Amino acid sequence: MFQLFLRARAHDLIGSRRSEEGFKARSAERDAETDRARIGSIMAAIEAALQAAESEQSGLGRRVDDVLARAAVTLGNGTDEYLEREALDNYHQDLFDAEISNGQRRLKELATEIAHFKFMKAAVLSRFPDYKPAAASI
Repeated sequence: MFQLFLRARAHDLIGSRRSEEGFKARSAERDAETDRARIGSIMAAIEAALQAAESEQSGLGRRVDDVLARAAVTLGNGTDEYLEREALDNYHQDLFDAEISNGQRRLKELATEIAHFKFMKAAVLSRFPDYKPAAASI
């Protein structure tokens, strides 16, 4: 029992010495560095998402253009081509039409998404005007 009281008094003594030191806050430079790191992580995430969406848009755009070119070849250039077209050509034309529609739908979605990411980037930069991205190490 005596050891419990001794332990409690020792704890109180150590705690009182800590409180004599007073409250200490971090330096302003360290606070600014922490804030920059937080904003930097948000900006890095937005940039990564923006680059990924733009890359997908670029690749998909090339593939849709390729499908459009292949569809034009199977379509023919005669005025009554659709009357004499073979069943296999019709089947391929339907496949191309579905691919083109899906590709154009996704391109429209990506364009909207890219606009949103750019808006988010501008909003973050407008809310934190003092933010300067860290210099890339070479």
